Amino acid sequence: MPVTPAPSRVRLVRALVLALAVLAWSVLGLTSQASAAVTPGVDPEADLVLFWGDGCPNCEVERDWLEEVRDQYPDLVIAEYEVWNDSDNRDLFVAEGERLGFAASSVPTTIVGERVWIGWTGQIQQDMAAAIDQTSRGEEPRAGIYGTAGAGTCSEEDAFCTVEEDGQLIEVPLVGEVSLGDRSLLVSTVIIGFVDGVNPCSLWAISVLLTIVLRTGSRRRVVAIGSTFLVVTAGMYALYMGAIYSALAVVGFIGAIQIAVAIVAGVFGTVSVKDYFAFKKGLSFTISDSAKPGIYQRMRAAASQRALIPALAATVALAVAVSLLETPCTAGFPVLWTGMLQANNVGALETAGLFLAYMVPFLLDEFLVLAVAIWTMRAMKMQEKHGELLKLFAGVTMLVLAAVMVIDPALMENPVAALALFAGAFGLAAVIHAVTQRVRDSRSDQAELEANAASDQSR
Repeated sequence: MPVTPAPSRVRLVRALVLALAVLAWSVLGLTSQASAAVTPGVDPEADLVLFWGDGCPNCEVERDWLEEVRDQYPDLVIAEYEVWNDSDNRDLFVAEGERLGFAASSVPTTIVGERVWIGWTGQIQQDMAAAIDQTSRGEEPRAGIYGTAGAGTCSEEDAFCTVEEDGQLIEVPLVGEVSLGDRSLLVSTVIIGFVDGVNPCSLWAISVLLTIVLRTGSRRRVVAIGSTFLVVTAGMYALYMGAIYSALAVVGFIGAIQIAVAIVAGVFGTVSVKDYFAFKKGLSFTISDSAKPGIYQRMRAAASQRALIPALAATVALAVAVSLLETPCTAGFPVLWTGMLQANNVGALETAGLFLAYMVPFLLDEFLVLAVAIWTMRAMKMQEKHGELLKLFAGVTMLVLAAVMVIDPALMENPVAALALFAGAFGLAAVIHAVTQRVRDSRSDQAELEANAASDQSR
């Protein structure tokens, strides 16, 4: 006959099994927590995070530069993670790539906030320096990924480091050597600056001023007054661009910047094209005829000063006044250019260099007019038909760039694409001019035939 366990013994066994189960569960929980505690993670106090590889030359260059940054910004917290030999750091690298949307495959990769730089080039250094400066002031750099694998990155297999993608350098006056990589706005900047500089308002102002100054017969005075006028107008232009750039930087939503810039450029472009067909009729961004007598009077006052210093002072006042009056004539391209810089996340240092590159072609035509006046002691005259043609080319170019701002501003970073866009805009303007001239000539011939016929009938 089987022996039935006592109820108290059964309860005891059940209690022991339950206690063992609870103990095992607790041990497993503590083990998992301990494991999680040792899992590597980005230092939450870090302002800058660098993922690098031991033996990567570009990584060492950046790390040496970061030592200088530490001296400049003592409160900046920098965290560095070697990923070629440390599997935990490599896992962390991959996790950060998934979080921020980049492929964790190339070093050096640097993160400030939610802004990522892949590789190490001169442009990346400039942009990173600007972001670090923002961080030191308590500002958050704009999120985005700058650079790509194959441009300043290093291979783990042989520690070979690439340079910027095309490696070409060009010499820019006052700027020096500038890299012309696939991600460069230099070509676009130079062309926009040139088209912007060839505008009827500025050419009219300098040509009239030189015409008046040349009457003094002094080449020295022509050089002094003409150069002063151009330097002051360039300074005023710098203020315009700085104000526009700062205003666009305040707008946090990049989509709003692109749409606003496209609308402004579209309006200026449309009015400029209209001026080709109906110059100064209706809305027109030119110096009004009512303002010209006052400008003439100021120019005569500047030129009539016998002493050079008072003449230069009057020229400075004249240049400021003319710059304010011709603002509508020149505002379209600065809005476009600064909008493109914002849309492409260009840093402050690179912006300063690109501004110098902008001003060289912008002033080129005016310095040419001044040089001709100095050499020949005669001023080049700006005729209305020339102004109409310049308006057409500028207007068509602005409309094309406005479309680019809506579709994809990054197109302007590619030199080949930028050249193709500008060539297309200039070609379209040339076709419009040729067709319009043919139609006008045809109408003129028809009117002449009708006039001759009417004259024959009257006889």
